[in-house]
Amino acid sequence: MSMLEINDLTIHYITDDGVVKAVNGISLNVNKGETLGLVGETGAGKTTTALGILNLVPNPPGKIVGGEILFNGENLLKKSAAEMCKIRGNEIAMIFQDPMTALNPVITVGEQIAEVIRLHEKCSLADAERKACAMLEMVGIPAERMGEYPHQFSGGMKQRVVIAIALACSPELLLADEPTTALDVTIQAQVLTMMDDLKRKLGTAMLLITHDLGVVAEICDKVAIMYAGEIVEYGTLEQIFNHTSHPYTQGLFDSIPSLDTKVHRLKPIDGLMPDPANLPEGCAFAERCPYKKEICGKVHPDIQEIEAGHLVKCHLFRKEEESCGE
Repeated sequence: MSMLEINDLTIHYITDDGVVKAVNGISLNVNKGETLGLVGETGAGKTTTALGILNLVPNPPGKIVGGEILFNGENLLKKSAAEMCKIRGNEIAMIFQDPMTALNPVITVGEQIAEVIRLHEKCSLADAERKACAMLEMVGIPAERMGEYPHQFSGGMKQRVVIAIALACSPELLLADEPTTALDVTIQAQVLTMMDDLKRKLGTAMLLITHDLGVVAEICDKVAIMYAGEIVEYGTLEQIFNHTSHPYTQGLFDSIPSLDTKVHRLKPIDGLMPDPANLPEGCAFAERCPYKKEICGKVHPDIQEIEAGHLVKCHLFRKEEESCGE
């Protein structure tokens, strides 16, 4: 049984201008100790998916309208607010995109780490502070800086503090929402290496949200490619990188500069992602797809398993009997 299993999850934002279909029937799973990379452009629905797992989708305007999220066999969508409070930060933790807004500017970093520990482990203040010191040391920050405030830390150090808070209670599942976006390249590498080391040390599973395929190649076991609120390709790291199948995934790889091949200019994916408040009837990627067929604009594609564990949502991979039945 998977530690995290998401089945047919649908999340909408209901606004005065219409319904924004942010997540549209996605399914994925994460096993114990595994890292799944959730990849896609800005606006694909990646962060909304993570917020949905923790039942933190702002309501209103957001609403989880369908599906189930099973964590160790229990549906999180049926938990009460009090039950979810016990799970958040303890069994499932999240590293938010921007450490600048994730930390309280008027409370010392030591107090912020200790607060999480005291809340979930019901220990004394002294014990919580001792563990907070140990967590800071674990992420490479000297314990003497416990009494300092967020503004006294650099961006990379702030992100380390946020990671220390997330890992303070040794969660089973870590949701990392673009944890290196605000950092320069050298600090990115340090933070990613540290997260991977800590994940292995603590046996934590991770859902890594990113748009950087280089990061995915470095630390992920499985990959889900997300486009316009849907998973369009899903498989192991080797399947996605060496047997790339969906035209969108191919486009993402083609737009990455190569050290081996000299090109006059990079090859971006033409066009823009469709408006989630006005999604097309057929395939959401059809208007940008170089392999578009007539059926693509009319019929929404089903997910197809092209090899064991490798799923693709594209008409190019329709089974023969389906094509003949048209």
